Amino acid sequence: MHMNTASERIRSRYRRLVFLTWFFTLDLIMFGAFVRLTDSGLGCPDWPGCYGKASPLGASDHIANALEQQPFGPVSMSKAWIEMIHRYWGSLLGLMIIAIVFMAWRYRRELGRSPALATATLIAVCLQGAFGAWTVTHKLMPLVVTTHLVLGMLLLAMMTWLAAREKPHVGIAARARNWRPWMALGFIVLLVQLFLGGWVSTNYAALACMDFPTCHGAWVPEMDYQGGYSLVRALGELPTGEIISQEALTAIHWTHRNFAFFVFVFLFALALVARREDGLKGPAHLLIGLLIVQVLTGLTTIFFQWPLLIAVLHTGGAAGLTIACVTLLVRMSRGGKGSFLPL
Repeated sequence: MHMNTASERIRSRYRRLVFLTWFFTLDLIMFGAFVRLTDSGLGCPDWPGCYGKASPLGASDHIANALEQQPFGPVSMSKAWIEMIHRYWGSLLGLMIIAIVFMAWRYRRELGRSPALATATLIAVCLQGAFGAWTVTHKLMPLVVTTHLVLGMLLLAMMTWLAAREKPHVGIAARARNWRPWMALGFIVLLVQLFLGGWVSTNYAALACMDFPTCHGAWVPEMDYQGGYSLVRALGELPTGEIISQEALTAIHWTHRNFAFFVFVFLFALALVARREDGLKGPAHLLIGLLIVQVLTGLTTIFFQWPLLIAVLHTGGAAGLTIACVTLLVRMSRGGKGSFLPL
């Protein structure tokens, strides 16, 4: 009896740590969008410190000098704090995941599961940290920043998976397991759209088309796909060093916009099927709601010229879609032995 009580306390502490870390991961993704959308990514143009200091307070002279030389440049005290808070937050998240891995290995018998997923999550957060550093050292290179964004979503997916195993739920019918391949494909489709959306954001192509449903008054406008989707290049430039053209930005925007319709239909159809099963209704309804919200925030971004709050919410909606898809996939895979959202 005493052993069972001790094991339950360990499981309870582990569960709280996992859910808190999941929440911090979601918040960090939202704050990362705020960093990107306020052009604060180079608020401290070195790494890991700010002009070699632990905080912008110690770097105030360097920041003032940079601001004097470039009043509208990437460095200011407010941007430096935004960037450094993001780094502090990321470091804290890394420490929390290390704690999860320690508990997963130390108490693997009491927890009754393999620590492999927790270990893979630690590897993912280390890789994410490396790309965060390269974002600064490569001066916001679009490929590096977009990869940083997608890896953040994958990290959120892994944390959702970890959390999903900690919340028991009612079983689902055996037929629901047959939907797993389609749900896995839906998640892959979502990842493609996340990359396309990140590519829009990191190339500042959100306002490349100011009308809807047409783009520059045409259903298929003039576009430069070779320039727009040249991956290895600096921000705002083509591989040749020339300034990126409007046609290239249009190709980036138009592709993300139109692929979004395919993603919407595919995931919406999956959610309609999943909602027939009692054990899947909650995340299926969440998926439907978030798909609608994503369309609305995407259109609002165009019509109101990319307001900051709406743009951050659009990233948050993408994170929510990731959570809903992974939750459905886990529930389908586990047949009701574990789930994430208490819906």
